[in-house]
Amino acid sequence: MLRIPRFARPLDSSLTISLLACMAACLALTAGCSEARTQRYDVVVYGGTAGGTIAAIAAAEEGANVALLEPRRNLGGMVSGGLGETDVGYRIVIGGMSREFFERLGQHYDHEVAWRFEPHVAEGIFNDWVRDAGVDVFFEHRVDTVETRDGRITSIRMLNGSRFTADVFIDASYEGDVMARAGVNYTVGREGRDQYGESLAGVRPDSEYHQFDVPVCAYDEDGNLLPGIYPGPKGETGQGDHKVQAYNFRICLSKDPENRLPFPKPPGYDPKNYEIMRRYLALAGDNLKLNDIMIVSPMPNRKTDINNRGPFSTNLIGASWAYPDADYAEREAIWDAHLRHIQGYFYFLANDPSVPRHLQDAFNEYGLAKDEFIETDHWPHQMYVREGRRMVGPFVMSQKDLQNERTKPDSIGMGSYNSDSHHVQRVVKEDGTLENEGDMQVPVQPYEIPYRMLTPKRDECRNLLVISCFSASHVAYSSLRMEPQYMIVGHAAGLASAWSVCNDANVQDVDIDWLQQRLREQRSILSWSDTPMPGIPASTLPGIVVDAVDVTIEGTWRVSASFVPFVNWYYLHDNNRYKGENTARYTPDLPAAGLYEVRVSHSSYHRWATNVPVTIQTADSLVQMTFDLRAESEDPPFTSLGVFRFEAGRSGYVEFSNADTDGYVLLDAVQWLPQNQP
Repeated sequence: MLRIPRFARPLDSSLTISLLACMAACLALTAGCSEARTQRYDVVVYGGTAGGTIAAIAAAEEGANVALLEPRRNLGGMVSGGLGETDVGYRIVIGGMSREFFERLGQHYDHEVAWRFEPHVAEGIFNDWVRDAGVDVFFEHRVDTVETRDGRITSIRMLNGSRFTADVFIDASYEGDVMARAGVNYTVGREGRDQYGESLAGVRPDSEYHQFDVPVCAYDEDGNLLPGIYPGPKGETGQGDHKVQAYNFRICLSKDPENRLPFPKPPGYDPKNYEIMRRYLALAGDNLKLNDIMIVSPMPNRKTDINNRGPFSTNLIGASWAYPDADYAEREAIWDAHLRHIQGYFYFLANDPSVPRHLQDAFNEYGLAKDEFIETDHWPHQMYVREGRRMVGPFVMSQKDLQNERTKPDSIGMGSYNSDSHHVQRVVKEDGTLENEGDMQVPVQPYEIPYRMLTPKRDECRNLLVISCFSASHVAYSSLRMEPQYMIVGHAAGLASAWSVCNDANVQDVDIDWLQQRLREQRSILSWSDTPMPGIPASTLPGIVVDAVDVTIEGTWRVSASFVPFVNWYYLHDNNRYKGENTARYTPDLPAAGLYEVRVSHSSYHRWATNVPVTIQTADSLVQMTFDLRAESEDPPFTSLGVFRFEAGRSGYVEFSNADTDGYVLLDAVQWLPQNQP
C-alpha cells in the first residue's frame, strides 16, 4: 500500500485528497486481503475529542505522519457537542494550543479570545485545523481489539475490519478503550479516603449540596420508589465505591424565533419519569426561576448552553455507573436513555400542566437551534461523559497535588478549575425524603500538571499515552477533567509522541527538558513564572515575602485577582462561606534570628471582614489577634501586625482563619521586615 515517508511534511490539500482517494480505491479492490486493510502511521490517535484532535495536530505539526480515528462522525467531543460555556477556572494559566483554539474562536467572533461559542463554529475550527496540519481523519472507526507484544501495542483493529499500526498510540477517548484493551491497569468510581489520604474522597457527607431544599417524598401511592432512585444504601461517609458521577447532554437552544424549533414529544414519553420534578415544583415552584432548575448560559447569536442545576434537571443521576466498562451495545442503550431523559424533561417543562405558568412561559421562549446538530435532529452528537475509566499509572494525581504539592518537575501545563464532581446517586433518607449524593465543589489554587500522569507503568505498555482517562484519583480528576486541560495535555502528548517516534524511545523516556522547552516555545503555561504578573512583583519588595501562591491551606479558598492592589498573581478569599473551616498558614524561611516586623498585604472594601483571626508563632510564644480588612492600608498595600522575635529558618509562621468572621476574608502576601538589632 502507499506509505507516506516518516516525518514527511504535510502535503498540499488537493494532493492529499487525491492520494486518499487512490488509497480508498485500492482498498476497495482488495477488500478480501487483510494486509491491504492495514495502514501504517508514526502516531495513531484514538478519539476525536478536543484533546485528541489537538494531540493529532501537535504531532503532525512536529512532522509526524498521524492518523486520527474517531468512533462517531464529529471532531471536538464535548467542545463541539454543546459545551459552549468553557470551564476555564483561572484563564491566565490556559496557554499553548488550548489557548490558540479559543483565540481562533475569537477571530470568528471578532474578539481577541472567545470563551463562549456555538457548537458548529467550534467543530469547523477543529476540521480546518486538522486539514491544515495534514492529519488523516477516519470517522466511524471504533476499536475492536488491541494487539500487543513485549509491552508495546503493535496494532489496533477496528470493528469495520481496518487495522492500524504505529510507533506510538494515543488514547484520547473519554472511555479509555484502547488503554483497557492494551491491558493497562485502570479503575472506575471513587476511591475511599484511606487509599490516597484524601479528605474529599469517597461518599460525600450530608451537606447543602444535596439540592433538595424542600422535602420530596421518595415513594408513590403504592409504596414503590419513584423512577430514578437508587434502592440500596448510600454508603458510609468517605467509603469508596465503583459509581461514577452523573452524565448529561449540554443543550444548545435558540431564542431567535427564526432559528428555533419546538420541543418534540420523544418516543415512549412517560410523564411518570418526571414525578420527582412534579412534586418538587408543587412545593417550590412559585419561588423558582428558570435558572433554578437548569443553568442557562448565553451563547452568541441568542443561543444557550444548558446544564444541570437543582435537585432534578438534565443529569440522569445513577444511570452512568455501568457505562465505562460496558460493551458497545450497552453503551448505546445508556446513551439513548440519557438522550430520552433530557428530551422528555424538556417536553415536560414545555407542556405539562403541573409546571408553574411563569416557568413554562420562560422555557418556551427557547427552542432547539435549527442550525445546530443538523445530522442528529438538533440534539448534541456527544454525551457528556464526565468520568469514565481512569488509568492507574506510575504516578497518580491526587488531592494533595491540587492543594499543597502543586509544583511538578515535569510540568506540561496548569489547571485551576474547582474540584467539581456532579452527584453520583439519588437515595432515600431515613424520613423517606430524597437526597442527591456525590456533589463536590471545592476551589483549588492553580497547580501544575505532570507528564507522568499520561504514561502507563513501564511494564504494562511503553508506547501509549492516555490524555482523557489519565492517572488521577476521582478527587483530582474532578478538577482536571475540564476541556481546556484535556487540550493542554493533548498538546503535550502530541509533541511527546513525535519525539518518541523520532528517537525510537519509550514514552516514559521522553526528554522532559526538550518537551518543556518546545511547549514554552508554543506559548504553553507550565508554571506561574510563565504567566504575565498582574500584581506587584514580590521580588521588588524588601524583606522576606510569602505570597498566596506558596501558602499552606486547609478548607475551600478561592482564587481571584479582581481587587487591587495585591502581590504577584492572585490572592485568596473564602467567598464569605465555610466559616470556621478555612485556614491559611504563611511560613517564611528566615535567614537569621532576630526581630521582624510582620506586615499583611490587602485591599480595603466594605464587604471585607473586620475580625479576621490571626495566629503568629514567634520565637517566644503563640500570639493571637484579629485583623480588620476594611481598614485602609498604612503603607499600601501593607499594614503592620507588629514586631516580633523569630528564630532562623522555618519554625515561625503567620496563620489566618475565617472562624466567625463578619465578611469576606481575603489573603494576599505576608512580609517579614528585619529590624535593627540592639
